[in-house]
Amino acid sequence: MVTIDAVEGMLGQIMEEIPQMYFQRLNGGVNLLEECKEHPQSKGNLYIMGEYCVRRDLGRYINIYYGSFMRAYAYAPEELLRRKLRDSLLHELTHHLESLAGERDLVVKDQMDLAEYRRTHQEKP
Repeated sequence: MVTIDAVEGMLGQIMEEIPQMYFQRLNGGVNLLEECKEHPQSKGNLYIMGEYCVRRDLGRYINIYYGSFMRAYAYAPEELLRRKLRDSLLHELTHHLESLAGERDLVVKDQMDLAEYRRTHQEKP
């Protein structure tokens, strides 16, 4: 299992690869939190890897959940973990950029993906 310090290092390297202009107005930065966050509609296997947050008092920021990554990828090769971490960061940055532009395309896609999850994981009578 990769330590939180190692994941923090990976996340820092990934952020350095992304043009800084994409982080503009992300005044709360990118935060790596230790917790695992299960989706409220999960059937025990749907984790929130990251969240884009906008709060009047705290501004705009991204949380990445180390515990969720470890629940899903604890024994995966490090390169797969790095790729999934990058995918999650880019996903949340897309939410950030769309929010700045007044767009909601990714929100709609996420809702459609969640509806598909619910459809395929509904309980059988």
